[in-house]
Amino acid sequence: MKLIVTGSIAYDYLMSFPGKFTEHFLAEHMQRVSLSFLVDSMDKRRGGCAPNIAYTLALLGERPYLMATAGQDFGDYREWLDAAGIDTSLVLQLPDKFCASFFCSTDTENNQIASFYTGAMANAAELSFRTVPGAGLAIIAPNDPGAMVQYAEECRTLKIPFIFDPGQQCARMSGAELRDGLAGARVVVCNDYEFELIRQKTELQEPDILAGSEALIVTRGENGCSVYEKSGRTDVKAVTPARIVDPTGVGDAFRGGLMKGLARGASYTVSAQLGSVAATYALEHLGGLSHAYTVDEFKKRYEKHFGALTL
Repeated sequence: MKLIVTGSIAYDYLMSFPGKFTEHFLAEHMQRVSLSFLVDSMDKRRGGCAPNIAYTLALLGERPYLMATAGQDFGDYREWLDAAGIDTSLVLQLPDKFCASFFCSTDTENNQIASFYTGAMANAAELSFRTVPGAGLAIIAPNDPGAMVQYAEECRTLKIPFIFDPGQQCARMSGAELRDGLAGARVVVCNDYEFELIRQKTELQEPDILAGSEALIVTRGENGCSVYEKSGRTDVKAVTPARIVDPTGVGDAFRGGLMKGLARGASYTVSAQLGSVAATYALEHLGGLSHAYTVDEFKKRYEKHFGALTL
């Protein structure tokens, strides 16, 4: 199956704060916040939602197509992705812009405060599914909001099954834009905080979303995730990590595992279980692309927690 992964391509600047952010927010002064956190370390890593998702798919034996916009600083990154088994032929590289940048500080409780510079991501609407023949399954991950809505419209028109993953863009997108993205998605995936934003902005509840989609998957961090289908709700546990290093890219790894399951015809529950295992590998490493495993290693870890698996 031809898998198309859309979303941001970015460089991640990951910083560590040796305390708790929440201890520095004063409830009586929330209307005027002025804070600066002195961090202990900073690492620059390759990142972005789309490469993170595609990388998990590649580790699991797929060769996904990356459909995204990148800047003049993408050359070495493209070579790395190609070597990792990801097809970058659909990436549009802009000579007059830089890749998007993600600046993220993480505290000792794995809370994060981040800023995102759009860079070349702002041109994502220049790409189109109309130029991608034979697409079997797509994911619309966080990207330029206008492009996300456009991609959803194109997938509906071209009858391409798609996963809608608004992610961090829930804060930026309007209720109307979110409704347009949700409409006709085969699967909607978000974390519990993002789902609350979706509910507030669209006034849609779980049954409303399931009226137009086969499944809604809400991730809940260390509490696993909930898979909502018309037949009911199934909770999937999180896989306990050997160590916790950095939460950046964990959600993207989950989506890569989920997409692998769907591409192979697995149920939504099994697909979410695959996502749970993939997410834990990312949690055990810094950044979304620094971990690695073989399919056999992944399968053994899956079977330890969830039982027999055929990939």
